[in-house]
Amino acid sequence: MPTCGMRRRTFLAALGSASVFPFSARAQQPAVPIVGCLVNGSPQDTDFSVAPFQKGLGELGYVDGENVAIEYRWASGHNERLPALAAELVSLPVAVIAALNGSASALALKALTKSIPIVFQTGGDAAELGVLTNLNRPEGNLTGVSGITNFLVAQQLDLLRQLSPKATTFALLTNPASPNARRLVELTQAAARSIGCDLILVTASNDAELDAAFATLAERRPGGVVVPTNALFQTERRRVVALAAQYKIAAIYDTREFAEAGGLISCGGGADRFRQVGVYVGRILRGARPADLPVVRPSKFELVINLKAAKAIGLDLPPAIRSLADTVIE
Repeated sequence: MPTCGMRRRTFLAALGSASVFPFSARAQQPAVPIVGCLVNGSPQDTDFSVAPFQKGLGELGYVDGENVAIEYRWASGHNERLPALAAELVSLPVAVIAALNGSASALALKALTKSIPIVFQTGGDAAELGVLTNLNRPEGNLTGVSGITNFLVAQQLDLLRQLSPKATTFALLTNPASPNARRLVELTQAAARSIGCDLILVTASNDAELDAAFATLAERRPGGVVVPTNALFQTERRRVVALAAQYKIAAIYDTREFAEAGGLISCGGGADRFRQVGVYVGRILRGARPADLPVVRPSKFELVINLKAAKAIGLDLPPAIRSLADTVIE
């Protein structure tokens, strides 16, 4: 019969061996892998991101509710909610976490874990935003899809210039709460200077400020306004589109969902960036490491124009722009 000393040594040995292994290895493993998904949007308004994300997962054979379980957390365009939501996901036995709708989600997760793989999607350059340093050889536990903001804003301003060739001033709407805001301003100012135009800056971080921003634009009457990718603007896109129509302001957006909601024109990366996040999550579930997966930079941009929106603000779209459009909404 073991003595008290023997029992104590046995207990301490067992305790010591348990401390060698991380909690995730000791915990009971779920029947199917769990994927966390941090979305800076609302459940009612995320078809543009979540549906292609799930499609990408499906290309690797993973279907939510069958052989994988997706745990969503929704910030509804409020960056201040992201740290707490990220902490909830990190506390779960997740195999990988997807960070959709911008760099703020990725940065919130990065601050909490160095072990759980994270697949992000950013509108701006992921390296400039501090998400990671090497896009071709991702370090640590992050990889994903990085935007090419400098190329995009130059294209968008050029399109606005074609719509309003006599204009000498254009505008940019930004959300100052976005990690990408300052860099976006710098790039858009440089693009405006390159075509010899001035740039008006208006900001909004909530609904009331959106109203005020468009009221300012109505007073200043720029030749058009660039509305970049941002979780708040995306969530409130019907409001943004309605304000642009109310004040008869030519606006160009990053995603086709704005044009489909009645916006004038969109030029951006499209849904494929979210599909690619799903593909990378699937590859990690199959055993790949983030370091094995170079950050994807979109190479295809889609142009969508809405003829009804153009007519509503009295704008005659040039034939050259119509001919370039991937989609024309009648």
